[in-house]
Amino acid sequence: MAIIIKPVVTEKATAITEKLNRYTLRVDKNANKVEIKKAIEEMYGVTVTSVNTAIMPSKKRSRFTKGGVINGKTSSYKKAIVTLKEGDKIDFYSNI
Repeated sequence: MAIIIKPVVTEKATAITEKLNRYTLRVDKNANKVEIKKAIEEMYGVTVTSVNTAIMPSKKRSRFTKGGVINGKTSSYKKAIVTLKEGDKIDFYSNI
């Protein structure tokens, strides 16, 4: 079971990373804070000081096409905001 799914790259998440050394990641919905901390420390070789989690709710979406209105929804997911020890960094773009 993969605990870390992908990093969240938004303007808000990037601003938090630059100011407070906190990284935002999308994680498995069933993972707890201890498992998330352990997975990040093993994967990136950093020291995690704290983990905050939030379950993001699904949202209804609609779009207008030639064939009419299409309604749907996005899926809900769990987000983890991880604070690292002073001096540690995670480079998400190193293996692109």
